[in-house]
Amino acid sequence: MIYDFHTHTFHSDGILSPIELIRRAFVTGYTAIAITDHVAIGSLGRVIKEISDDCALARAYWNILAIPGIELTHIPPQAISDIAAKAKEMGAWLVVVHGETSVEPVEKGTNLAAVQSPHVDILAHPGLITPEEATLAAQNDIFIELTARRGHSTANGHVALVSQKANAKLLLNSDAHNENDLLTPALVKTILDEANLGEQERPKILNYNPLFLIQKVSRASLRSG
Repeated sequence: MIYDFHTHTFHSDGILSPIELIRRAFVTGYTAIAITDHVAIGSLGRVIKEISDDCALARAYWNILAIPGIELTHIPPQAISDIAAKAKEMGAWLVVVHGETSVEPVEKGTNLAAVQSPHVDILAHPGLITPEEATLAAQNDIFIELTARRGHSTANGHVALVSQKANAKLLLNSDAHNENDLLTPALVKTILDEANLGEQERPKILNYNPLFLIQKVSRASLRSG
């Protein structure tokens, strides 16, 4: 089973429509996929509405859990929690925060703001995450991402080591921008091998933690109506 909680469509910098990306993920063997296009405050309502409609259509006809979400990208750290809360109110099941990857000029303090917010679910590609940040993520049930995305993935080994020491929950996501970026068993194995993760940790990352997150976002979706 493949779970992937970080992907992009033509609503931001991806190529495919949400429904086509979901369909291609389903055919590839995915069990669940979240559509998490880049947003800031201006595009929040429109993107959540359009993604939510396509995810609902996919869930109705195909055996895949299609999750409407968003990725807060290059947001001032002080605004992250308020915008994440607004996204949940507007119908996003899942909020991802674009972390302090070393390959983009993300504002310092973004990781810390994300792991302190009760409205954030995943800190994506956090770069040189600190022990303090990982500990807060663990305490607040915020998941930390190992990424398949080139460039962002250079810090996966550091992210895995620091997160494991803090008992923070890790996930493996594709950060897909087209169908060729979607996860496959071979790609998953390569990423986990390169992050020096042993066999004991892999079921947590690939199965237990995704199911925990699905339970969390499902409860949130019921509350939002």
